[in-house]
Amino acid sequence: MAEQTDGARRAPLNRERVLHRAVALADESGIDAVSMRRLGQELGVVPMALYKHVRSKDELLDGMVDVVLGEIEAPDADLDWKTAVRARVLSARRAVLRHGWARAAIESRTHRTAVVLGYMDSLAGTFRGGGFSPNLTHHVMHALGNRIWGFSPELFDEPQDEGAPHPDPAAQEAMAREFAQRFPHILEIAVAATDGDLSGVGGGCDEQFEFEFGLDLLLDGFERLHQQGWRSPRRRTVG
Repeated sequence: MAEQTDGARRAPLNRERVLHRAVALADESGIDAVSMRRLGQELGVVPMALYKHVRSKDELLDGMVDVVLGEIEAPDADLDWKTAVRARVLSARRAVLRHGWARAAIESRTHRTAVVLGYMDSLAGTFRGGGFSPNLTHHVMHALGNRIWGFSPELFDEPQDEGAPHPDPAAQEAMAREFAQRFPHILEIAVAATDGDLSGVGGGCDEQFEFEFGLDLLLDGFERLHQQGWRSPRRRTVG
């Protein structure tokens, strides 16, 4: 049998293949490396061929986000609402952490795709299945905010310079004295966070612990409101 040509061996181009290759490219080189031209080169086609499957760069990014969200694992059906929501959100966090570009891409999206809406609907359905009223479900979804996607704004989220030398003990002591005078409560927090070893300041917090801590506080609060039969005050009309 004659050897197959490259064209015969090449998998047919379709939307799924385009999106997964774009995700792989972003994982390898960063989201800024993803362009129609570069993606066409990766797939061995002219850029115009891609537009049959994604109509624009925005649609490409929407689809890439959909691929990441598709990695979120559905919790076991027999779990209670609280355990199920926790498992779903932590699975979302694992998915986002696997793709360093995903958080910024999610935050940049203004169009809610069917995948995005389906995920939100499923999460809301978990609360409703747990007996939450539509009113309370509306508010808890707001309270969770971006945590449903596996991330949240960090209070002390500052870029770290891996190559920066650690300050010497004298500099650390001088910094501590200045903070004690100007920002005493920030110093207290820093001392508590590092068990008194100020050389650890600037090394970053345990983001996974802080994320789960905040998530658990919210879930405990939701549970209490649900048990109390809470509902929001009626809106005042303006007239």
